[in-house]
Amino acid sequence: MTLVLDNADPAEIARFGELAARWWDPDGESRPLHDLNPVRFDYIAAHVDLRGARVADVGCGGGLLSEALARAGAEVVGIDRGERVIEVARLHLHESGLKVDYRVQSSSELARAEPAGFDAVCCMELVEHVPDPAALVADLAALLRPGGWLFMSTLNRTPLAFGAAILGAEYVLKLLPRGTHHYARFLKPSELARLLRRYGLELQDLSGLAYNPLTRKAALSRNPAINYLLGARKPA
Repeated sequence: MTLVLDNADPAEIARFGELAARWWDPDGESRPLHDLNPVRFDYIAAHVDLRGARVADVGCGGGLLSEALARAGAEVVGIDRGERVIEVARLHLHESGLKVDYRVQSSSELARAEPAGFDAVCCMELVEHVPDPAALVADLAALLRPGGWLFMSTLNRTPLAFGAAILGAEYVLKLLPRGTHHYARFLKPSELARLLRRYGLELQDLSGLAYNPLTRKAALSRNPAINYLLGARKPA
């Protein structure tokens, strides 16, 4: 039986904790995150003026996106349940010279502490790793101020995504440790959009995210069959 602690799977926390020391190595196990990060950042920056904006990065890991947001002038709170990845994120600030408020904290804890406290909330590649996606989306919506933006990325539940993210990335190319992804937890865009509506958010954009691990090229696309990004807004 899987133990669930505040919508977190301890096995998932431990798995990513094992990668913590090499999180900032662009050629290590986090290589796909390094390659995808500029595209995700540009997507967010195209919708929100980050200068002076208060942004929550939920499931921030070692801080790749958090630092990019801070570099653009945002006031960033980065949260993760993994103590080891947060430790690495904090240590990297000494190298980058940036300011990010990193916390070992769950989305529900942050939502209770700072409801409607953020102009934008980012949640990249997390929803497919939690036991209760609906509870996560509820927390993300609660964090947003009226008019605020939510940005999410995840994997679609399609045969193409299974082939690329699990067979290809974990077994053939060995870009990720085996067991990083569980196909049954992938969400179709329609399923995630339904959750957004349930918690009062309006889907504004959905774009595919194409990635070639051989050339290390990533770009937005019109095809969300494997990986996709979305932007949703809380009504003003």
